[in-house]
Amino acid sequence: MKRHLLAIATILCLLPLTSAAHKQWLVPSATVVAGNDAWVTVDAAVSNQLYFPDHVPMRLDNVTIIAPDGRVQTPRNPTTGKYRSVFDVQLDQEGTYRIANVNAGLSARWDTPESLAAASAGAAQAGSPRGGFLRNATPEDLATQIPGNARNVKVTEIHGRVETFVTHGSPSTITLTGKGLELLPVTHPNDLFAGDEATFRLMVDGKPASGVDVEIIRGGTRYRNAQDEIKVTTGTDGSFKIRWPEPGMYWLEASTIDNQSSVPQATQRRLGYTATLEVLPQ
Repeated sequence: MKRHLLAIATILCLLPLTSAAHKQWLVPSATVVAGNDAWVTVDAAVSNQLYFPDHVPMRLDNVTIIAPDGRVQTPRNPTTGKYRSVFDVQLDQEGTYRIANVNAGLSARWDTPESLAAASAGAAQAGSPRGGFLRNATPEDLATQIPGNARNVKVTEIHGRVETFVTHGSPSTITLTGKGLELLPVTHPNDLFAGDEATFRLMVDGKPASGVDVEIIRGGTRYRNAQDEIKVTTGTDGSFKIRWPEPGMYWLEASTIDNQSSVPQATQRRLGYTATLEVLPQ
């Protein structure tokens, strides 16, 4: 069951930008907190509607919390139910915490002589021989599970990041990991207000990601007939701007494909990024 749900999460990282696709998200109980004993509770799910858990819970195996000083924390009091997972984060430092679920792995597809023969004979139907497929694979899996007579092997490296940001007291600078598709704030993600324009940059492996389509949708989609999505494209320096139409929790998603995989067997790399951002009233 765990492998099945993790596979779902990984596949969702590959979906194209579409308002009809299932959406992954992390939503904190607050994005700005104060006090000596500060905590937030985070909901984590994959849903049809923002932000209502109605599909499957997000697995918490790959959730990490990066504290303002760079120290990595693990979720506190984690639990997974039928439709959502929940965990706590203790904010014991001043500054901005980066809370993320990162999925990385390999997928592979191939044909077998039998499947090619069946396709050539026009017998590609239910019960006919089919090729093979691996999800969440390692380089070792590729070596041991792809048969020696496999043909047309296609290996894809997958890297997906789902995250949100919480600030305790004064905001601090967000440092990137330099791996995969990431959001580099110009406007701090916990300093967003309706009517204002915010600027962000998308980076791939720490370098500007130009020409990437970004989709932004305000939560509460079950209460309106239209998604009201905002679509922008990054510039040559990876930057894009958003003017927030009204307060609320916003879901931001981007994806891209390149051939810069670190795995020799992979012919392409698929990168996904999703963030939940809170926009406050003026």
